[in-house]
Amino acid sequence: MAGQKFATPEVSNTPLIHYLLTHTAMAGRPGAGPALAVSLVLVAMVCVFTGLCYAEIASMIPIAGSAYTYTYATLGELVAWIIGWDLILEYAFSNMSVSVGFAAHIEALLEWFGIHFPLRWISPAYLPTGLQDLAGNDLYQPGWHFGFNIPAFLVVMVLTVILVRGIRESARTNNVLVLVKIVAILAFIIAAANFVKPQYWHPFMPNGWTGMLSGGSIIFFTYIGFDSVSTAAEECKRPQRDLPFGILATLIACTLLYGGVAIVLSGIVPWQSIMGDGAPVVNALKRLSLQQGGGILRTVELVVLIGAMLGMISSILVFQLGQARVWFAMSRDRLLPDIFSRIHPQFRTPAVATWVAGFVVGIPAGLLDIGTVSNLSNIGTLFAFVLVSIAVLILRYREPERHRAFRAPLGPVFPVLSIIFCIVLMMGLEVLTWTAFFIWLAIGLTIYFFYSRHRSEFAGLR
Repeated sequence: MAGQKFATPEVSNTPLIHYLLTHTAMAGRPGAGPALAVSLVLVAMVCVFTGLCYAEIASMIPIAGSAYTYTYATLGELVAWIIGWDLILEYAFSNMSVSVGFAAHIEALLEWFGIHFPLRWISPAYLPTGLQDLAGNDLYQPGWHFGFNIPAFLVVMVLTVILVRGIRESARTNNVLVLVKIVAILAFIIAAANFVKPQYWHPFMPNGWTGMLSGGSIIFFTYIGFDSVSTAAEECKRPQRDLPFGILATLIACTLLYGGVAIVLSGIVPWQSIMGDGAPVVNALKRLSLQQGGGILRTVELVVLIGAMLGMISSILVFQLGQARVWFAMSRDRLLPDIFSRIHPQFRTPAVATWVAGFVVGIPAGLLDIGTVSNLSNIGTLFAFVLVSIAVLILRYREPERHRAFRAPLGPVFPVLSIIFCIVLMMGLEVLTWTAFFIWLAIGLTIYFFYSRHRSEFAGLR
């Protein structure tokens, strides 16, 4: 919502689309402001197109799996490697972002009970826009400082131990967690709505379309996971009707809840004041509770804290599990070293892959801020969706007679729209993010052509 702001304009900190259109640099990513609610609608529309494409390609394979599994079975090894390598980026940086946010909420929870820890051990070592208290006073200048975000690191490592020992996902437990999160969101919207100041909504789009697009590009990672609905094509009695309904219902519910939070949050505090904040909703409630008549918000703050933290724990668990399974699957297909598919003799889990995934996420989560890590998560996710949408078009041309339990409607329209809008959202990210992404892809392709390709199960056929 607030974007980022640096001391001087630099091309590396400028959204790619802005630089291509104007050839000018910006002093950081522009914030969407109150228009973040519109950004969320834009992202939901993109997710509809992508989700239907994902459902079609998933319905062609009679097993459950990830985008890596589907592309390996339909488009071959190279495309599967690119998507698998990209999924590692997506899952890892998504969980880094959630872990940093979790740490901010742990800090707020301890403060709620009057417990204060040294700042250097509960904040990232790298703060590109510095760190300020609720009054706007500088606590840290922009850049690196001596410190480590211990709560962000610990939550990842504790959950890694749980995953190594084995955990079974319970539908009932998941439903309870979802209900708690919804209650926390509604509690915030209802309680904080009484403190809204309409003047904070003006101007509604303070940075125009560039800010709104940038906001959508950054907020995209909050929708990660919606595509799991699309993998149920084989289980639907009438997939052509039930699957679009399931995807649309999921996205509409999420957009209404997220949009409600965005509208209320931007109406109770100036949108610029939450820049770089890992727990903006909680800190906004903390500010309001100091006002006359705001005492009830202290209780609401605790409810929001508990709901948010439970939601983050479930999110980290799911994506750490998913990341370890990608390492495992790529190792099983001999694209990564065999050690990553080694099973623990007692717990029967991919222990090595899970530990590697834990440290890959935990250490950067202790060093980097939430904005830095969420950018790479978003570009990784969007790129994976572009590849899945392209795969749908290719498979329709190459294998038109192949059985599909579900087919995205209107011919090539949905896959093409998915590709276009995902690329547009990617262009809302900074040049630095694109550079890091291309470096990541280059490293992955180097590993593939010099290592994986020569030891995969298809190596003997070349």
